[in-house]
Amino acid sequence: MSDFSAFLFRLIHRADRSDSARRALIAAIQIAIFELSVLTAFLLRFEFRIPAGEISHLHVASLAWVIVKLVVFHFAGLTRGWWRFVSLHDLGRLAAANMLAASADFVLTILITPGFPRSIYIIDLLICFLATAGVRVMVRAIMEMGIQVQRQDAGRRVLIYGAGAAGAALLREMRSNPQLRYDVCGFLDDDTHKVGLSIFGVRVLGTAQHLVSVVASQAIDEVLIAIPSASGSQIRAILQHCHQAEVDCKTIPGLGDLVEGNGLANQIREVAVEDLLGRQPVRLEEDQIRRSLAGRVVLVTGAAGSIGSELCRQIARFSPAAIVGFEIAESPLFVIDREMRQAFPDVPFYPEIGSIQNRARLDEVLSHYSPSVVYHAAAYKHVPMMEAHVFEAIENNVFGTCNVATAAAEHGVQDFVMISSDKAVRPTNVMGATKRIAELLLLALQNGRTRYVAVRFGNVLGSSGSVIPVFKKQIASGGPVTVTHPDMRRYFMTIPEASQLVLQAAAIGKGGQICVLDMGAPVRIVDLARNLILLSGLKPDEDIRIAFTGMRPGEKLFEELSTMLEDTVPTAHEKVRIFVGAGMPEEDVFAWIGYLREICEARDTGRLVLALKEMVVDYSPSADLLKRVIGGRDASAASASPVPSR
Repeated sequence: MSDFSAFLFRLIHRADRSDSARRALIAAIQIAIFELSVLTAFLLRFEFRIPAGEISHLHVASLAWVIVKLVVFHFAGLTRGWWRFVSLHDLGRLAAANMLAASADFVLTILITPGFPRSIYIIDLLICFLATAGVRVMVRAIMEMGIQVQRQDAGRRVLIYGAGAAGAALLREMRSNPQLRYDVCGFLDDDTHKVGLSIFGVRVLGTAQHLVSVVASQAIDEVLIAIPSASGSQIRAILQHCHQAEVDCKTIPGLGDLVEGNGLANQIREVAVEDLLGRQPVRLEEDQIRRSLAGRVVLVTGAAGSIGSELCRQIARFSPAAIVGFEIAESPLFVIDREMRQAFPDVPFYPEIGSIQNRARLDEVLSHYSPSVVYHAAAYKHVPMMEAHVFEAIENNVFGTCNVATAAAEHGVQDFVMISSDKAVRPTNVMGATKRIAELLLLALQNGRTRYVAVRFGNVLGSSGSVIPVFKKQIASGGPVTVTHPDMRRYFMTIPEASQLVLQAAAIGKGGQICVLDMGAPVRIVDLARNLILLSGLKPDEDIRIAFTGMRPGEKLFEELSTMLEDTVPTAHEKVRIFVGAGMPEEDVFAWIGYLREICEARDTGRLVLALKEMVVDYSPSADLLKRVIGGRDASAASASPVPSR
């Protein structure tokens, strides 16, 4: 950068700090351009020998034309703004303003002093446009050159992965923002046809296969992924290449997370485990959801849990009259209460402590608030824990759901939505069996004015009961990361996606239905563990060991979604289907629930397993639970009382 360019950079940079100084500088430069363009037009027209008779015309043009141009440029918004951010859109406005000013000059000059050579109008128009556009482009070039020099001295050398629109926008913003200490050394892109091309003077150096060699040859410090629509497999592949090159990797948000009005560069972040799933943004029929929630009081049970709290946040977007958060855990309820009041001050949020097993407390809350909609998210969900506490699972997931569902009908609730689980499909654990019984209960209750809908989906990434928090703690402590089985696979959704689709399914469901959410492709748990170790900047099996501990009680190797697809029909939304399995008469369901209450009071595990198997025909008790029964501790009572006839 030359001494003159450096001087101009410092001058523009100082003026840029003050709005009044910037405006004064812009006005001075534009007046000088207008005067010089008039003089140059006359000189060119008369071959640098202006006749004495044309001097009066020159004086008129030097005054009148300059005033006209200043007025036109002012109303066109061209006397304000930062020239360092000039774009093609600004050049279009400049062309339009110059043409309008030239037309006004022509009319005004004819009225004041006719006899002007007509070619002068055209010459002045061209010179004025080239000069006003050129000075803006020059300012931008000088500023970007100065910022680039500063950045090369103190910035991180980076590659942008993705030579598309997002990558170009990211480069443009980095060049115009002196606060961003990034020196972009090149692009990488999976499209081989782009290799060798230049984007704003920066070359596309290769594809993913060249990442390791490019990082070494260019001394790269960091790779920035600028592919907002990248799939999970793409992100995983890039992460592997970055791991091989021993270079840091960051990304910009996916399309569903981009914040309007914030630059891409300000949203550069670490690659998150959610990116590895490659979940596409959820398309919501917001008008349909708004009609089901706007102006209504909504009660959410389990309101402080992972799903319950996100439901509260999502519901608040659709202008309900109020949200009632029903929760047994005091401290988490306090946290979500404060968050809701701060994030959604216009939506009243009422925290209510209570257990769904306490029918009197439920009646009290429902009577006080008279909600129109209930989202029932409270449940025990941890599979191995419920295998060890079978009676508590029944008492909470079955009896608690029965309390909430029947109380809702008695208190005039119009819509009741229960969060179910994919583990209710051919359950191999008590938790899944309780969820299936809860579904049967809702189907049986659908004979009045309350509309009952259950929504099934898989594991929620990052929830309090998911593997991610466990893996992160194990990595932080130096390992090992424990995985139950090398072939264990699960379907994952993000918490916001699951909650949004629950709202969508509830708006679609007509009552007496089980909605099934599309959960995408299954993910191997061991791959998730390896990628999480990579995201932590460590090497799997070197820095952090992965240990296989064996399947836990009640776990499946694969979730049986094929059955769900065979037994479902599509809806108007591509990610929501309706389960078409048979239900059970209401009197039979309540007879079974009464029988389960009797068994729980007797604490008879053997009878409980037989009852669950009889009620949920495709339930297969876990080997661990059967050993506890057959081992003798509970076998004596297994046949003490007959099960209700069906």
